[in-house]
Amino acid sequence: MPVLGIETSCDETAAAVVGADGTILSDIVLSQLDDHRPYGGVVPEIAARAHVDHLDAIVSRAMTESGLDYGDLDGIAATAGPGLIGGVMVGLMTGKAIALARNKPFLAINHLEGHALTARLTDRVEFPYLLLLISGGHCQLLEVTGVGGYRRIGTTIDDAVGEAFDKTAKLLGLGFPGGPAVEAAAAQGDPTAVALPRPLAGTETCDFSFSGLKTAVLHAVGDPDALTDTRRADVAASFQAAVADVLADRASRAMKRFAQRHSKARTFVVAGGVAANQALRARLATEAAAQDFTLVVPPVRLCTDNAVMIAWAGLERLSLGQTDDFATPPRARWPLDATAAAPGAKA
Repeated sequence: MPVLGIETSCDETAAAVVGADGTILSDIVLSQLDDHRPYGGVVPEIAARAHVDHLDAIVSRAMTESGLDYGDLDGIAATAGPGLIGGVMVGLMTGKAIALARNKPFLAINHLEGHALTARLTDRVEFPYLLLLISGGHCQLLEVTGVGGYRRIGTTIDDAVGEAFDKTAKLLGLGFPGGPAVEAAAAQGDPTAVALPRPLAGTETCDFSFSGLKTAVLHAVGDPDALTDTRRADVAASFQAAVADVLADRASRAMKRFAQRHSKARTFVVAGGVAANQALRARLATEAAAQDFTLVVPPVRLCTDNAVMIAWAGLERLSLGQTDDFATPPRARWPLDATAAAPGAKA
């Protein structure tokens, strides 16, 4: 039951073929970093145009490397949101066109569900599990009880953690993309050198806040022209340590609540692009062990945006008999838990 997956929600043009047993038959990702680096961030119009220019070739290469013909596929899965709407439309329409032309089932995949289910591909994680989803646009804690079964217990009340990394990198003059740049600089710095806040740490909810931390970094930087390499590394290390403490504090509270609802489940999954940060992984591993949870984090290449996770989510849904029709619209916003209370409400 191989499925072709297509991902175009942001600035990676990706296609992959995954077999029903989880075998990754092909995994192609074309990065657009060089296109966006001059602007210090992703430009939606440039991203959409790049998807148009390259997606057909990426899909063709994925099929060639898989060793399969389109007739061998049992389904076509494409990201339908959330994301930059222009890019989402390119991948979604391509997926629909292939499915229609080849008379194959079509699956419109929530990009966040792709991240949420990746650990089931890489580590065969069983439901239910606690998920921390951290990326450039999202920061939330969810109970995952099944395919399509998501209960949000915490989210950011302002900025996502990945956005905070990008803004910090910009303030420090580290370039784009911000996450890897801050991590590299932090490795050379002293995480105790700069006193930074831990927003919402110790509070009753499982929510996050990073806007105040960004402001504190702005003040710590001061005059950018006066920054020395040592000061730059120290601010980066101190920022990363603050983020690690906040994530660990919020996750610890969520683990306690999760254990009350699911007494026999002890798996804590971290997914999304920011999960590629090794320092954050280490801090969360320590916290998980303290709460008697097993931490599961997919390999780095499957934390950042990719089409393997889209194909796998399609397989998960197809195995349950779920498919979508060709009227499925692209979505800029698409929460995993549409019934979740507003940020700040007690879970």
